[in-house]
Amino acid sequence: MDSSLHSLWFPIASSTDLPKRHVFHAQLLGREFAVWRADDGFVNVWENRCLHRGVRLSIGINDGRELRCQYHGWRYANRTAGCTYIPAHPADAPARTICNNTYPAQEAHGLIWAGEEAQGQLPDLKVFNEAIVLRPIPVNAPAEMVSAALCHYAFADQYQSQSHSDGSVTLTAHDGQAVRFFVQPCDSNRSVIRGLVNRVPENTERLSILRHHSFHLQELRDHVELEAAQKETPEPMLPKLARVAKELADMPPAHTDNRTADLRVQVTAKEKTANDIVALRLESLKGQLPTFHAGAHIDVHLHNGLIRQYSLINGPGETDHYRIAVKREQNSRGGSNSIHTDLREGDVLAISAPRNNFPLRRDALRTIFIAGGIGVTPLLAMARALNAQALDFEFHYFVQSKEHAGFEAEMHEFQQDLNIHAGLTPDQTRHRLRTILAEPAHAHHVYICGPAPMLEAALSITEQQGWSDKAVHFECFKNTTEIDDSNSFEIDLARSAMTLTVPAGKTILEVLRENGVNLASSCEQGACGTCRCSVIEGDIKHQDVYLSQAEKDAGKSIMTCVSRAASDRLILDI
Repeated sequence: MDSSLHSLWFPIASSTDLPKRHVFHAQLLGREFAVWRADDGFVNVWENRCLHRGVRLSIGINDGRELRCQYHGWRYANRTAGCTYIPAHPADAPARTICNNTYPAQEAHGLIWAGEEAQGQLPDLKVFNEAIVLRPIPVNAPAEMVSAALCHYAFADQYQSQSHSDGSVTLTAHDGQAVRFFVQPCDSNRSVIRGLVNRVPENTERLSILRHHSFHLQELRDHVELEAAQKETPEPMLPKLARVAKELADMPPAHTDNRTADLRVQVTAKEKTANDIVALRLESLKGQLPTFHAGAHIDVHLHNGLIRQYSLINGPGETDHYRIAVKREQNSRGGSNSIHTDLREGDVLAISAPRNNFPLRRDALRTIFIAGGIGVTPLLAMARALNAQALDFEFHYFVQSKEHAGFEAEMHEFQQDLNIHAGLTPDQTRHRLRTILAEPAHAHHVYICGPAPMLEAALSITEQQGWSDKAVHFECFKNTTEIDDSNSFEIDLARSAMTLTVPAGKTILEVLRENGVNLASSCEQGACGTCRCSVIEGDIKHQDVYLSQAEKDAGKSIMTCVSRAASDRLILDI
């Protein structure tokens, strides 16, 4: 097999092969592809296998936003091919490395073009801009034999033929009518003829043209297959199956402080969505943005040197950009004020890849979302994900007034499940929460995000009403706890065989980094859960707002950015 074929563009399907919500099976140079068009028009060409058990994705379900494997229900995102959901692990966000192989694809002249490592421009087809796409003709013969036969195809009484380096053939008649045939080398002994006719002669119906070429191409196929059958069958093409997508080779490397932002995005839209809230659309300057999951957030490195975390509000399938929303805080320390005042459309920002410490379960019989103010952002993405799958949920949005209720376009998607509670007093809010949370039931889950007073009230009510800790999920945007870092203690690292001293005024996280132990972090305020670490032995002084009370009582986890030892020593599972 000529290795140069891998760098060429070949038509592997017709545009008409991709009707809405369909998945097309294609093959090129021995490799099978799952080809599907998302509802936003993007054409995906992927390795035709689920990463779990290798089942063909071409028999999967295209819901317009994601592709779902029929076997065990793994879901893959439009554009990125990253896994977004694993039903066997409903409480976890899949790792970003679980990503299928994707291949270059273009749509032009009524055809879908692809290649394993396709480079450069498509063939020059200017005379075929208004072309008729012929019916594809599969042929059980090598591509070289098919191309040779096409040079003698009876196109017209008088015509000229021209062979091209990609194996295609152009036939031009004396009256200017032309046809270009492309040979798709599916395998060593199987090809597909795909053709374009540049124009229909006067008084000739389109159907007549199609019938003419269909008849003569079938004659050509019969002749070529008869000739191929008399020769020794070549060995099948065996494509190399890579375990990880090529794109992952360009993933950001690990850094010592784990807060370096390796992605560059441009602010392509900045719009006011409610009083004191602006929404930003961020598009990649280079390459595809990494896969995200509902509930994920990114670190945004601002021009004034500050780092802030913002939840993604994207719905499933919206993978060509990230969208975040920022509320201007009255007591801003420079983050939200900088975004509202200084950031402009066209500006470039450095951001991290998405992290998800607030994952969404999709196996609940019913889900209740309770959002307060700007705390709506992660829950908005979650509701859009459930709504896309027609899963049962109700959405409660608490705001100061109607003017503070944003995201009208996004919430219109699930208008029938939306309840806006505007202008309630603290007592009225608690009363409304008791009504919403009055009936805990099997496989019912609650997700809460909002300001600290509302969050504390909601968590207290879930405890009073008998909700299980495993059914209540929450996220706090900031930690209002007054941090006490006055004590000194030792930490033993069980896996690293190290003993370190954490002095007063320093955090466990800082000491770990100073000694070459890189632990991921994000907010470094005890709110996001990124720097969570398992504790083997020792008493913990919890100062975070991420762990539930049951988790704190168990004493098996610590937020290394703010919490400390209540004993002389902690043994950490690092």
